Amino acid sequence: MKIPTVVVGSLLLVGILNAQPPKRNPIVETLVSRVSPSQLRQYVERLAGFGTRHTLSDTASATRGIGAARRWIKSEFERSAQKSGGRMSVAFHETVVPPSGRVPAPANVVNVVATLQGIRAPERILVVGGHYDSRASDPMDAVSDAPGANDDGSGTALVLELARVMADQRFDATIVFIAFAGEEQGLLGATAWVDHARERGWNVEAMLNNDIVGSSVGGDGVKDDGSVRLFSEAFSPLDTGSVFRMRNSLGLESDGPSRSLARWIDDRAGVYVSGFDVRLIHRRDRFLRGGDHSPFHGRGIPAVRFSVARENYDWQHQNVRVEGGKEYGDLVKFMDFEYLANVARVNAAALATLALAPAAPRNAGVVVSRLEYETTLRWNANTEPDLAGYYVRIRETTSPVWQEEVFTRDTVLTIPKLKDDYLFGVQAVDQGGARSLIAIPVPVR
Repeated sequence: MKIPTVVVGSLLLVGILNAQPPKRNPIVETLVSRVSPSQLRQYVERLAGFGTRHTLSDTASATRGIGAARRWIKSEFERSAQKSGGRMSVAFHETVVPPSGRVPAPANVVNVVATLQGIRAPERILVVGGHYDSRASDPMDAVSDAPGANDDGSGTALVLELARVMADQRFDATIVFIAFAGEEQGLLGATAWVDHARERGWNVEAMLNNDIVGSSVGGDGVKDDGSVRLFSEAFSPLDTGSVFRMRNSLGLESDGPSRSLARWIDDRAGVYVSGFDVRLIHRRDRFLRGGDHSPFHGRGIPAVRFSVARENYDWQHQNVRVEGGKEYGDLVKFMDFEYLANVARVNAAALATLALAPAAPRNAGVVVSRLEYETTLRWNANTEPDLAGYYVRIRETTSPVWQEEVFTRDTVLTIPKLKDDYLFGVQAVDQGGARSLIAIPVPVR
């Protein structure tokens, strides 16, 4: 077959005359528009009202402690599930963890999980999570008030809100909404769930973690309500041996699965959430700290963490008190619910797009046959019935984001750009404009 040629810089497309799918998917737009700041406030106020949600706190009380909190979270998931036509199921995922530094005796760690079953490709699984446990100044204090409004009532509320707005939509892929427990005691709930998924051979394509995503004023008094940080690590512990050497030699140090996911989220957020910036932070998490995405990333699953643009340490991991005229504690009064709504909208845009989109193209490659002044890419054809075609993405080697794109219906494309100077990616797109994750091509002969 004759390989089409594309002159990208001048936007002259030779051999590609097919109309492109829309840039914005109307289903995604609708779901993003449903996110409600007032509903998020109600969720956070209720979560903070349990007094403490410490992992080792009271499980029997109907009004206080982690037991009451998880039963309420489950009831809210079930309320959303009523709109799903039987496609959303809700359950506790329980694991007895052994003693550790922050667990003095064996303890039952309970995640709350809502699963919205996909229609065409239910084996493809997307996870969005936040942790519902909280803590006071002493991580072992299971009795004192620890309202945990921002850490991480905000992330839990976001997950509940996404389940609410997405439950009645039919998606290709399966979405799993998880309120994790045991984060403050050592990422216990997230580790247990991802190991559970691996033991069953589940295909988890991406994990979005939301932890401390509900305030806009930093400890220095500076307000930033126009951006959110998105943390991602370049390499996972599985990127060793020949995989590491190949990525390093090809200049793909910033194109591992988690970093590529973060770049993709930033790309989609720019389409669906105007005026709100996703700041890509090239680090697994904040300096020397960790979150529930880490066990996913560590097992080779693309995983990222959202966190506020500016942190206030007086409002997290603190006993509720007034000291020296300053108020401490993770209280609802310090939250910014329009800010939280924007973070939720970014998550909704990413999750809905991925769940509607085709799978990423397989076996993407850069054809290497001789020294040449152009680049030929090829990949396996997708089989989804609503496939519209593919976008080839292009960026300079020093750019953190994709800069150019070319649409094609073919699975082989030659671009008049020197492969020495550029990086390339390939993504599938459906007729509604939903784009897959980006496959990074490797050399093929």
